[in-house]
Amino acid sequence: MKLLPTLLRAFGAAWLLIGGVPAHAKPAAAPASSIATATPALWAVQDADTTIYLFGTVHVMKPDIDWFHGDIKRAFDRSDELVLEIIEPDDPRAIGAAMTTMAMAKDGVKLSDRLAPDARTRYQAAMDANGLPWRTFDMFNPWMSGMALSVAPLEKLGYKNDLGAEKILRSAAQASGKKVDALETVEQQVGFFASLPMAQQVQFLNATVDGLPEMESEFGDLLRYWQAGQPDKLAKSMNESLEATPELAQVLLTGRNAHWAKWIKARLDQPGTVFVAVGAGHLAGKGSVQDQLKTLGLRARRLKPTPVKDGKP
Repeated sequence: MKLLPTLLRAFGAAWLLIGGVPAHAKPAAAPASSIATATPALWAVQDADTTIYLFGTVHVMKPDIDWFHGDIKRAFDRSDELVLEIIEPDDPRAIGAAMTTMAMAKDGVKLSDRLAPDARTRYQAAMDANGLPWRTFDMFNPWMSGMALSVAPLEKLGYKNDLGAEKILRSAAQASGKKVDALETVEQQVGFFASLPMAQQVQFLNATVDGLPEMESEFGDLLRYWQAGQPDKLAKSMNESLEATPELAQVLLTGRNAHWAKWIKARLDQPGTVFVAVGAGHLAGKGSVQDQLKTLGLRARRLKPTPVKDGKP
């Protein structure tokens, strides 16, 4: 079951809460010859006086992907406002404090003791292999370790959250004086995991551990689909886990998509142009934001990409 590379990718903004390089660190630039030009998918929802662009993001990236240009950049430049899933606090300590408080086990049961013997052995080995102190994590509920294990391997593979689309977009919005808003708060996003029943938290952690060997190849596939503007293929890779884990999918993905669709419908009542950027998994497949908009009588139109010339669209 591909639970790890799908639900985590769909929920991807949570990576920003515990992973990535420090804000002051500057990632090394990739050689010009190795940079790949990407053309991610873009949609628009419109009425007579309002345009809302929908852009699916990848929250961690390597320095060899050039995506903020062409149609994406033009849509962003036309927009008066940028709307993200969350606005990450400038002080990472604030994030850590919020997560620690919400993750602390209140019943006194050690995390390792919640796992079956075989699962416990695999979990502790995975934590050790990724430089995570499982004994320290024993004071937390399982979702905390699940999130940590979804970040650490990608960092080891060279992915950086400072190169993620949200960071680039927010920096560009601030530089151009655009308003920046969010669909959710940090506390809300952490709460989606913290509110999961214990059985689902354990399922989430076990699936994360079991999926680690395939993380590099499966995340690489999803990233390639995103770069090529192929949300249909991204959705196909997600469908198996979404159908097999409907409770998790409802909490982490489809329920949030429905809420965001209602926000979009309400926002159409205000004139202007808005650039909405959320994890690419939210804009792909059954139950996506586009599907939820259809139930509200709205159509998200996929914008035809401008042909690439001389390596640039």
